[in-house]
Amino acid sequence: MSAPPTPEPRTPLDVESEAFAVAIAVAIVSAIVGGLLFAGTNPPIWGGISLGVVSAGSILIAGVIVAYVGYWRSRTVAGQQWRLELKSWKFIVDATTVAFVHAVLAVLAAIAVFLLLQRSFQGLTLDPPFTTIALALVTALAAYWIYLSVSSITTPKMSSLLVLFMTFGTLTAMATSSDPAWWEYHFSQLGTFGDRSSSLFNLTLIIAGFFVTTFALYLQRDLQLLVDRRVLVNPKAPRTVSIYFVVMGIMLACVGIFPLTVSVLLHNLSASGMAVAFLVLLISSPWVLKGLPGRFFLVSAGFAVALVFGALLFEPIGHYNLTAFELVAFAIIFAWIAVFIRYISALTEQTAYRGAGASAGAGAATDAAPTSAGAPA
Repeated sequence: MSAPPTPEPRTPLDVESEAFAVAIAVAIVSAIVGGLLFAGTNPPIWGGISLGVVSAGSILIAGVIVAYVGYWRSRTVAGQQWRLELKSWKFIVDATTVAFVHAVLAVLAAIAVFLLLQRSFQGLTLDPPFTTIALALVTALAAYWIYLSVSSITTPKMSSLLVLFMTFGTLTAMATSSDPAWWEYHFSQLGTFGDRSSSLFNLTLIIAGFFVTTFALYLQRDLQLLVDRRVLVNPKAPRTVSIYFVVMGIMLACVGIFPLTVSVLLHNLSASGMAVAFLVLLISSPWVLKGLPGRFFLVSAGFAVALVFGALLFEPIGHYNLTAFELVAFAIIFAWIAVFIRYISALTEQTAYRGAGASAGAGAATDAAPTSAGAPA
């Protein structure tokens, strides 16, 4: 029995057309929902049954659906076809994480905009037609961005999304915390109040943790390419680094799953486990990632020194409290991840370019050989 034919690669123009069609469909559905919800009312910009709150819910629901569809269809986009070979459970976990990260990012952005508008136009109420049109437009724009974004996922893009997601989610939880003095205790205090702010904080950590594990899948593929191209010396580097990232992702998710109010022991073990996995990766990188440029290891050493110096400023110097040190540590970890991914991406592109050039040169030499051989002496 012959193997099933490989789907013909879809072009960026195909994706753009699909994203536009999806945005129109989402706008129509959102307009119908808005027309029913806002009929006979004069809703505010934010609060209760308002334009902002309904838009946030609409973006979340539509965003997850659109992201799933776009991510599934993007398997046949040129450059993304390797995901056709993934096992079903891996693809489901991958798609779910990417979908929720995009949807929540869009929701957080919408909340920030509507809160700002509410502060700028205090006391303003809207009529039903305007509110319905605005709801449809905002949801459609979010769906359009999400569809395009999930259709062109790369490792550097995933690292950028991870940093943005962690930053927006954490800052929103800080700004909406029911205890303005939370920072006097420690960072994890944000997840202990049992309100929406705490739920957002814990959910951010959980989704970010799963995103890191998904991220490991892309990273393993890029590192394997460098092994195949004989840039990396250690053939076990892709799997080893992937395991480190999976452990960090699981530990980060567990920090949100087990807030201090649930279990102090499990919460602290999860936070410590993530830090230990990162330090082991950082310390072992000269051996595991042998073959990368020497300047990368100098940069990594700089991050390690910064982490140690930050710890010393907390204890025994006592320059700042535990919250400040936790923020510094998180910033250092995710900054190193971003730098690491940029190096891997640059090397992957560079070696691909050199390989293409070498192939072209070999082809030219082969083409020229018969002519030289057949020329008269």
